[in-house]
Amino acid sequence: MTPLKTERLLLRPWTDDDFEPFAAMSADPEVMEHFPSTLTRAESDAVAARLQAHIEKHGFGFWALELPGVAPFIGFTGMQYVTFDAPFVAQPPARTVEIGWRLARERWGKGYATEAARAALAHGFGPLGLPEIVAFTAATNTRSQSVMARLGMTRDPAEDFDHPNVEDGHRLKRHVLYRIRP
Repeated sequence: MTPLKTERLLLRPWTDDDFEPFAAMSADPEVMEHFPSTLTRAESDAVAARLQAHIEKHGFGFWALELPGVAPFIGFTGMQYVTFDAPFVAQPPARTVEIGWRLARERWGKGYATEAARAALAHGFGPLGLPEIVAFTAATNTRSQSVMARLGMTRDPAEDFDHPNVEDGHRLKRHVLYRIRP
């Protein structure tokens, strides 16, 4: 996998050195506000290993996000296959690809998520030749929805869904779905 570069950022494969700052980020209640819970170090390491394995297997995924010369790890951005069942998920052999991001709190508000996601979309629609990319988040996550809108993604409220991996009755069960095509 060739790293992706933007004006300010590097999207690259994960290294073992990324696991510790990812664990700190995953334990931050503000970063994890729109997820069911914060993660323990073991849970965070397991997530990072899965993200790393997706990149190794498919040549793309949620890449580690670096701010060269400033910070070796500020979060992740990229694309991966959706692995749960929902009305918008293509049935095999087709595969639905989602774009996503998660940044350390001190990196919020600087345009990094949008900048990195634009590079990921260009890679998805360019070299990968994807016909469509989706994004989804908890209905309460207005910050991520703003990034989706800045990327040119569109939402049809009729496609909003209850996330199957979030327990019934949980405040984050309802999710919004955005789509973009080349």
